[in-house]
Amino acid sequence: MQAKHLKPIKKRQADIHRVVVTAEQMREIESRIFAAGMPVAALMEKVGGLIAHRIQTLYSCLDTPSVGILIGPGHNGGDALVVARELHFQGYQVQICRPLPRAKALTDQHAQYVASLGLPIAAQLEDLHTCDLLIDGLFGFGLERPLEGAIANLINQINTWSQPLISIDLPSGLHTDTGEVLGTAIQATHTLCLGLWKLGLLQDQGLAYIGKAQLIDFGIPLADITAVLSSDPAVQRITPAKAMAGFPLPRHPKTHKYRQGHCLLIGGSQEYGGSIILTALGCRATGVGMVTIAVPASLKPLLLQYVPEALVVACPETDTGAIAHLPKDLSLEKFDAIVYGPGVTTTPSTVLESVLPCPCPLILDADGLTLLADQDPVAMLKTRPSKTILTPHPGEFKRLFPLLNRDNVPEIVQQAAQATGAYLVYKGARVILAPPQGSTWINPESTPALARGGSGDVLTGILGGLVAQSSPEERSLSTCLCSGIWWHAQAGRRAADNFTELGVDPLTLCDALIPTLTLAADFQT
Repeated sequence: MQAKHLKPIKKRQADIHRVVVTAEQMREIESRIFAAGMPVAALMEKVGGLIAHRIQTLYSCLDTPSVGILIGPGHNGGDALVVARELHFQGYQVQICRPLPRAKALTDQHAQYVASLGLPIAAQLEDLHTCDLLIDGLFGFGLERPLEGAIANLINQINTWSQPLISIDLPSGLHTDTGEVLGTAIQATHTLCLGLWKLGLLQDQGLAYIGKAQLIDFGIPLADITAVLSSDPAVQRITPAKAMAGFPLPRHPKTHKYRQGHCLLIGGSQEYGGSIILTALGCRATGVGMVTIAVPASLKPLLLQYVPEALVVACPETDTGAIAHLPKDLSLEKFDAIVYGPGVTTTPSTVLESVLPCPCPLILDADGLTLLADQDPVAMLKTRPSKTILTPHPGEFKRLFPLLNRDNVPEIVQQAAQATGAYLVYKGARVILAPPQGSTWINPESTPALARGGSGDVLTGILGGLVAQSSPEERSLSTCLCSGIWWHAQAGRRAADNFTELGVDPLTLCDALIPTLTLAADFQT
């Protein structure tokens, strides 16, 4: 009975953690809440209390007795004043700095009450220098103009200090939607995002300022979220629940290898022989029933050493050791997914033209993307008879779509997906999946340990193996790709925890794939 009672709570938490909003969407959602009768003052009390409780779990009063709080002029400053009061009541030594004296009426009221409690409020930042912990309540969501003058100097000075710093909602100075630094910005240790995740917290350019981000769920009704975002939000976060939904688990007791998908990997060259090996190891980890690997003939013995269970096809090769063309007896119609590109070199060949008409999902990666960029990507992909997945890193994306040059990366990736009809897996610090239609998905968890040559080849293999096993009746292609993206990052994080971020080479990453998925599956059940 208790487990049944918890199901709606868990579902709400999963739904809330997926949602990502812009500043304008957050304003609309809050407006609906206030129009329905929620007093602004009551919501501020609730939010401030939740923030104070979270701060106590992060930094106890015994270990961190003195707290310095920066108060801004808006409701973010009001939230911070409620936090100041509550921490004071819990025994913390609280000092307050208000560098900008003008404020909204509600924020002024809280400042008046806090002052009546005897808490020191000063305009000088130096009074906070000796505090054990700092809290940033200067600016909330919606900041548009660059910070300059005295307030910019104040933030720059804070960034030279060594205390841990918690930002309320998002670090002051970050653009809510793009993560752009508006002149300067607080470099936080933690960011406590309020209500719903802000898009800027998931953008690469803001990552150095956010620290560890956590969501403070203050109970926004799902009906208000749906009314503003519709039932298919523009951007969502990949959560563990979303990721687990895309794995072909559990298997049917009577299944066999021919029912578990057949994936063809095409790649490799004398110059880049390791790429296709790493792709094959990533593909093998997915449990795909059959793997066929087409490589230059001279690489066949090497592939069999690493992936002895694979069917390795020896292809005619050029004078430079690349695939010249596919064998005539290699029928592309028998495969459930095809991967082309890792290590093929950028020397033009007929292989790309051979695989584009294939009737199954096609994943293009690495050199395959560079060869595609030399053609007309939009025109060539529009004629594909089946689904296409492109996996560019930022440089490859720019070569493919040179006219798309905007600060909002999820938006331009979505534009590329719509223009080509392909699924775009954009490999930045935060991997983004944009399908031709529907929500764009961002993986919020990653690790710098994956910033090593070969990590992307492993991801490509994972995606190929999962796509080959995907069943349209059971799971969407977007869900399948989200699973691969999340799994790849989690394995990198696990390997970094077990070794160091410097130690996660692609082979170590491959070794971490199966244990990571096993633990995740056990946790879900």
